[in-house]
Amino acid sequence: MLKNIIKRGHKKVLKSEVSDFGHAPPAGGRNSGNVSTSDVVVNHASRGNMVTNSIQSQQTPSVMTSAAPASGNIENLPLFRDVQISERQVLFFRKLQICCFQFDFTDTMKLVREKEIKRQTLVELVDYVQSGAGKISESNQEEMVKMIAGNIFRCLPPASHENTGSENVEQEEDEPCLEPSWPHLQLVYELLLRYVVSSDTDTKLAKRFIDHSFVLKLLDLFDSEDPREREYLKTILHRVYGKFMVHRPFIRKGINNIFYRFIYETERHSGIGELLEILGSIINGFALPMKEEHKLFLVRALIPLHKPKSVAMYHQQLSYCIVQFVEKDYKLSDTVIRGLLKYWPVTNCQKEVLFLQELEEVLETTQAAEFQRCMVPLFRQIARCLNSPHFQVAERALFLWNNEHIVGLIAQNRNVIFPIIFDALQKNIDNHWNQAIHGLTVNVRKMFMEMDAELFDECQRQYSEKAARATELEEQRELRWQRLAAAATQGR
Repeated sequence: MLKNIIKRGHKKVLKSEVSDFGHAPPAGGRNSGNVSTSDVVVNHASRGNMVTNSIQSQQTPSVMTSAAPASGNIENLPLFRDVQISERQVLFFRKLQICCFQFDFTDTMKLVREKEIKRQTLVELVDYVQSGAGKISESNQEEMVKMIAGNIFRCLPPASHENTGSENVEQEEDEPCLEPSWPHLQLVYELLLRYVVSSDTDTKLAKRFIDHSFVLKLLDLFDSEDPREREYLKTILHRVYGKFMVHRPFIRKGINNIFYRFIYETERHSGIGELLEILGSIINGFALPMKEEHKLFLVRALIPLHKPKSVAMYHQQLSYCIVQFVEKDYKLSDTVIRGLLKYWPVTNCQKEVLFLQELEEVLETTQAAEFQRCMVPLFRQIARCLNSPHFQVAERALFLWNNEHIVGLIAQNRNVIFPIIFDALQKNIDNHWNQAIHGLTVNVRKMFMEMDAELFDECQRQYSEKAARATELEEQRELRWQRLAAAATQGR
């Protein structure tokens, strides 16, 4: 049964579940091994103080997190199917109480029996909620959310990049820090997910328990280094956004604040990629004409996300969000291209290749009017990329001419673009060390010549004149140095 539950936790999103607000987040897109870290330890407080109650009480006092019990204090309760329907709500509450006990999972030999009882109880609760065998009472729904909060909202361990005083060798980037309590924690997340997506869950009632405070603490947990936890959080927050319309502005604002803190303060966060996957679905569901709030989010949060050094960790998801904006409103392409130019890397060639890939995707959806507004600074930057000594950067820039839409835009504006690019092409043919770049440059140059022979000849004439002037200036400079050297010698 547990294997089935774990498999259900990783099912793909059904379109019917998210049709009211967009499509599911793009599958994959993140290597679970590439874990970005954060130098901020997030404190997650429990939602209340511990209250000790008799398990046998049929009233439903508030369920709170309890410390690990002494051995033998947890009883093994009967299954739901073994009791009468009228007694299931009381049994449900008693099972919630068992799941409130907290254990030390770093010691695998301690309280083994109690841990297994809790695990089995969580499995039963997940199965009960998913099966819809009986409607859960309002009080039990509240206690269930409190039990979930008591288990998942916790102090995250120090991130692997933090200085903990240990002299151990730093963890490799592809080795994420895994949560030792995950066998139980996963079932708690699964219970929350099944509660949120259940058709029996009344949104008006549930929003009292899954409130702004709960959502904010969910967002804090995205800084977990365990990729399995972030994957569950991504799915759950996505469903909460779809089901609870009242929370949508708050969730967007909360994600904004995480991005601002990441960009301008810490540059450390483990869950940027997952948050961007959620936003990719949200942006896809934006109504037109697009609200000014959403355009400001693009300018103030998404475009500046290109700035951090760790952009490669989440660039695929970021690029998807950016392209979604341009596809929604093609007039934003000028804003996006200028934003990319603003944050264009100077010394990081790998980032430069990523920027060129994203630039091609944006240009594919760019119309002629928006292209004309930014083409001069854009092709000055492309010309610099063409002459890059790093062959991957130069190659990726030359690949832009394999895109028919981009070639069409260039052809329409060749009188402006060709003079900007011609010198860079000629320098590659004359001086570039890489033969593959040399061959690609010859092909692009030939394409320009076939596009407009007269303009090509004029650019070649101007290039020859500039080269002659440069040679003449160099000769004059050398002559001045010779005269100065001769004068210095005579002065002795």
